[in-house]
Formats: sequence, structure tokens, C-alpha cells
Amino acid sequence: EVEANKKSEIMKLICDFPSPKSLPDKYVLPPEKRPCNHELQGDLSVALPVIDLQGALGDGRRQVIGEIMEAGKEFGFFQAVNHGVGEDVIQGFREAAAEFFRMPAEAKLKHYSNEHNKHCRVFSGSVTSHTDTNDIRYWRDCLKLRCYPVDKLMHHWPSQPETFRERLAKYAVAVQELAQRLLRLIAEGLGLDSRFFEGDLTGGETMMNVNYYPRCPDPSLTLGIRPHSDRYILTVLSQGDVSGLQVKHKGRWIGVQPMHNAFVVNFGLQLEVRSHRITPPILWKKRVVVYGS
Repeated sequence: EVEANKKSEIMKLICDFPSPKSLPDKYVLPPEKRPCNHELQGDLSVALPVIDLQGALGDGRRQVIGEIMEAGKEFGFFQAVNHGVGEDVIQGFREAAAEFFRMPAEAKLKHYSNEHNKHCRVFSGSVTSHTDTNDIRYWRDCLKLRCYPVDKLMHHWPSQPETFRERLAKYAVAVQELAQRLLRLIAEGLGLDSRFFEGDLTGGETMMNVNYYPRCPDPSLTLGIRPHSDRYILTVLSQGDVSGLQVKHKGRWIGVQPMHNAFVVNFGLQLEVRSHRITPPILWKKRVVVYGS
């Protein structure tokens, strides 16, 4: 019994489970919360806009701004290419993150916590409802950390694998710079000073979720993340080659096809609130559904 309890304590993350042949009961969602494939838009011509940000550096700036504003009004999302973040920086951090989840359970569990105020924590299978006594959970592991400003927060990050801190620092700085460039373009598109979103609006710490979706024995019974809207001003997502992301468009879900070296940019609720006071409402409705691979 002692050995069984010890084993149970170690296997807190899904990625440390023995490969299950069927989905454990506590990850089986009620029928009404399962993936609704019948609601998935089958028309492959409906896709997120792909915006080449390189044009914003020259004479095409107004055109790029217009494309971003239209994407916000129509989808609340777009895919950004030629964004200035080096492919080596993106892949370097993705590899370090994957290596983190491949480490032995004991090494990862040094960071395990359900305390939401921690600067860095690992957790698993977020609950579907805080009021449901059945404790049904989603199928994902997550490393959640505050990643910017780097010099203030780096000492909180995992020190293993050895490359993790160095690669995250490069990635966090590069993506922060991209986010600030995007916010300057959005501000101009709203008819504001390009520095409108600087200062107190974006001066806090930047949060990052490193989501890890172990292979699922039956994706039809569960989800990786609950349907949701991001509450922040802007989310910049590195989707990699993992399918499963969906967004809602005109009442139907559409799948977001992964693009090489692209970022999915998500307009958050705080940005919607700000734009409400400036221009006719720009509404952004979205959800994330990731089944894992």
C-alpha cells in the first residue's frame, strides 16, 4: 500500500501515466461537453487570415494595419508570418519545453503546485468545474510561468533541462517585442497614438502557458482545454505542427491549420473593451480545443 501511494504521488502528470488503452474515467467529459464535431465548419475555404508583417516595415504599413483590423472584426484571430522572431529561437524553446516534459517525474514535480499565485508551476488536468464534486478534468499538462521581464523572473524558472532558461529568455524577449509591434499597429488602426498600449496597460508581467498534450486514447470523449476567451489584451500562440486549435466564426467552429514558423495572434477581451470606447464594437469570440498528438 505504501508503494502504491508513492507511485500515485509521483504520477500527478498525465505525461507520466503508463500508456493507457482507454481514457481514465476522470477525464471522460459529460456528453454535452465533449467535442462537437457536427458543429465544425466543413468548408475548408473558411480559414484564419494570414498576414505578412514584413510589409509593415515599409510602404505597405497601412495595408497591413487594414488587414489586422479586418481580421479582428471578422475572426478575432489571424496567423502572422514574417514576424521577425527567428525560427531557431522558436524551435529552440519548443525543444527545451518538450525536453522538460520528458524529464523523470520527480524532476518535474519539484515545480508542481495548484497555487495560482506562484511565478512558476506545473499542474495537470485542470478541472471542468470548481463546483462539480465529480472532479472531471481536461486532458493536458501545463507549465505556467511569468516570463517577462526576463531579468526579474528568470530565477523562478526551471533550471533543468540545462538549456531551458537560456532558450526561454531569448523566446520571451523576441515574442514580447513582436507583441509590442502588433499593439502599435492596432493602435494606429484604431486611430490612436501608436504608443497607446504602452505604459500601465502592458507594463505588467507577461504570462505564458506551455501546454503539453499527451497522446489521448480516445479524443472523442475529452478536450485539452475548455472553450474560452482570453481575458488579456493579446495572446501570441506558437501552435507548432499540432492540430486541434479551433475558433468560432459565425456560430460554427473552424479548425486552425498549423503553418510553418507562424504565430496565431488572438485578440483578447481587454482589447475588445478598449476598442468599444473608441470605434464601433469589434467582437472576438473564440475557443481553444486541443486533442493532443
